[in-house]
Amino acid sequence: MIKKILLWIVAAVLIMQLIPVNRTNKPVDAGKDFVQVNQTPEEIVQLLRTACYDCHSDETVYPWYAYVAPFSWSVKNHVNTGKRYLNFSVWQTYNRDQKTRMLQHSATTTENMQMPLPSYIANHPEAALTAPERKQLADYFRKVLESGVY
Repeated sequence: MIKKILLWIVAAVLIMQLIPVNRTNKPVDAGKDFVQVNQTPEEIVQLLRTACYDCHSDETVYPWYAYVAPFSWSVKNHVNTGKRYLNFSVWQTYNRDQKTRMLQHSATTTENMQMPLPSYIANHPEAALTAPERKQLADYFRKVLESGVY
């Protein structure tokens, strides 16, 4: 009986692998990308790429477990959700009000340790920003906001 149950579990897991997950990134137009448009300093670019861009850009780097169902479904859902709220790759397609809200929210969630998500940090320890890095990133978002040119 246990062998049959295990066989069915293995079969189910193998069948799950046949369900496709699209992990293709859209091409990035540098003229619309946040870091290019705002001439973002390199140290901020590095923080964004390390802690934000996997879920909030069209430059997602998928980890190995994003190729194994059912984890692939969860990863893709998180990436899609992140890009729905903010996609740095298409920054110039947002209107001024959207950009204002995104900058405010980005500063607040970074500072309050809500972003990057703890579940993301658990699997990507390099994304665990230090307190000074969080402050630096939040201050940059506020600086862009205060400049009025975004």
